[in-house]
Amino acid sequence: MRPLIGRLLRDEGGQDLIEYALVTAGIGIAGIALWPTIENSIRVTYQNFDTGTQNLWVPPPPGGGGS
Repeated sequence: MRPLIGRLLRDEGGQDLIEYALVTAGIGIAGIALWPTIENSIRVTYQNFDTGTQNLWVPPPPGGGGS
């Protein structure tokens, strides 16, 4: 049993997979933590764009503007 545990402790196979998993988990946690800020920025930007677009439209004069 002792040689098996010794081999498992010395074996570095799969270490890169675990490192990639940890990096991915860290990025995921950071994304979840920052999502409220990102969401708010997207909402404000879209609302400003929408308001600016709506203000470009000028309604025609009432009554059709005829003679």
